[in-house]
Amino acid sequence: MNDSANEALHDKLQALNEKFADRLEEELAALEQGAERLLLIHEQEQRRQMVIDLHQRLHRLAGTAGTFGFTALGEQSRLLEQRADCWLNAARPSGQALSALTQAIHQLGAAAQTGTLGQAEPSENHEQLPAGCRIYLLEKNVEAGQEMCRTLSNFGYDVLLFPEPHLLQTAIQGQLPDALIVSQHEAELEEVDRLQQTLESPLPLLVIGHHVDFDSQLAAVRAGAKGYFTRPLDVTQLENKLENCLNLQLSEPYRVLIVDDDTDLAARYSLVLRNSQMLVQTLTDPSQLFEVMRAFNPEVVLLDMNMPDFTGLELAQMIRLNDEWLRVTLIYLSGETDINRQMAALLKAGDDFITKPIGDGALTAAVLSHAQRARALSMALSRDSLTGLLKHADIKEQVALEVERALRSGKPASVVMLDLDHFKQVNDQYGHAAGDNVIRSLANLMRQRLRRIDSLGRYGGEEFVAVLPDCNLEQARQIFDEIRQRFSALPFHADSRVFSVSLSAGISETDGHSSSSALLERADQALYAAKHNGRDQVQIALPG
Repeated sequence: MNDSANEALHDKLQALNEKFADRLEEELAALEQGAERLLLIHEQEQRRQMVIDLHQRLHRLAGTAGTFGFTALGEQSRLLEQRADCWLNAARPSGQALSALTQAIHQLGAAAQTGTLGQAEPSENHEQLPAGCRIYLLEKNVEAGQEMCRTLSNFGYDVLLFPEPHLLQTAIQGQLPDALIVSQHEAELEEVDRLQQTLESPLPLLVIGHHVDFDSQLAAVRAGAKGYFTRPLDVTQLENKLENCLNLQLSEPYRVLIVDDDTDLAARYSLVLRNSQMLVQTLTDPSQLFEVMRAFNPEVVLLDMNMPDFTGLELAQMIRLNDEWLRVTLIYLSGETDINRQMAALLKAGDDFITKPIGDGALTAAVLSHAQRARALSMALSRDSLTGLLKHADIKEQVALEVERALRSGKPASVVMLDLDHFKQVNDQYGHAAGDNVIRSLANLMRQRLRRIDSLGRYGGEEFVAVLPDCNLEQARQIFDEIRQRFSALPFHADSRVFSVSLSAGISETDGHSSSSALLERADQALYAAKHNGRDQVQIALPG
């Protein structure tokens, strides 16, 4: 691209940025006005609808602000969006949390007006946890409970210990946790079961039992357990299950595309699914299907079978011609009741057939179950199966993208290469299952400590790579030195043996001219220096 073309592109981008800045003032004013009105509303359903509106505005702002150069504003909007989402999903939404949210929205507007959020500086305060990582532990053995609290705190969780069920119940009435861990005694599980039934949405529950027998696990399942563990307890395995539960709660909304020429019906389906916290887009002109799918990237597509110029079956077959959309679930919506015709359609293309009319609850359940499976399939294809992190090629690509972004913005980005110390000895002495547990635990610890905008991947074996945008060398060193210390304090179990593992890391920083491959190479050299100097340390790369 020549200089004149570059200048023209720059001018167009600048014009778009200025246009967004003008619109931003109106958007922030609308947010503040919505927050003010919210405090005047006392009827719960009206409050909920207003919070949904604020949540959608914050979601749009979080997605667009960073694109137009307002990185810090986008990050703060994302945090407020998560707080609004937590309030909407709370079993007993509190007025105190709502007041705090509205106050934070006012502070966001004030900060933007004074310019303190206009150009984001590297943040000293990296968000350590996703929104909501408070765990309540019911354990009569106070000493064992305190030890578990200490270990889970190294993963970044805020754990509160309760020796008696009535103390737990009182705490839940005051503030809901994100998950429960219960040391199994028959009376305690019965109490927890009754407590769960009083909540609108049961809390994720992990149970620590004394026996691996049928009756004990049946009692745990009846109380709503998502995981069952026995003593001696491997806390790192419990934490892995805990993280899976929390990821299900805190994951991005499922994306659903509705293709139907009946605008009123499509609008109704859209409203029902959006009320269940899904992102929904409707399409009444099927000829725009491919453009919309590429832009929206749906996980589920609802297809009306009978439209004037196209059939849902034809559209489904066209979608299946494209390998990029094999992971997308296709569901037919039709008044067709002939089971043979339904099966014939599914054999050609499609994953499910929903007969109209369908109740709101049944529609939501059907779409949600398929969306969960579609996302799990997508994750399996793009993520490392053991850790859930990006695979080698994907993290290299993400490093390249962040380096390019840093070059354009002039802001720093740090590239980290990390390796477990003496990992071969771990596998040799304790077995590969124990080694896998160590790798998985480190992945979980890093994922919780890093921000949402950071990218993390398994580079191969026991080696990891991370890229941290808007983060300089010293900040990255502090973050990974903290991770190093927390990780080395984790106890791992293999049969009756307990052991610990350390890690080494090397860090490089963008300098305005080095390529992503050069930064990876310098981070690798710094990692080698850390290994050579005795391991269990973080080394900074020399300038290129």
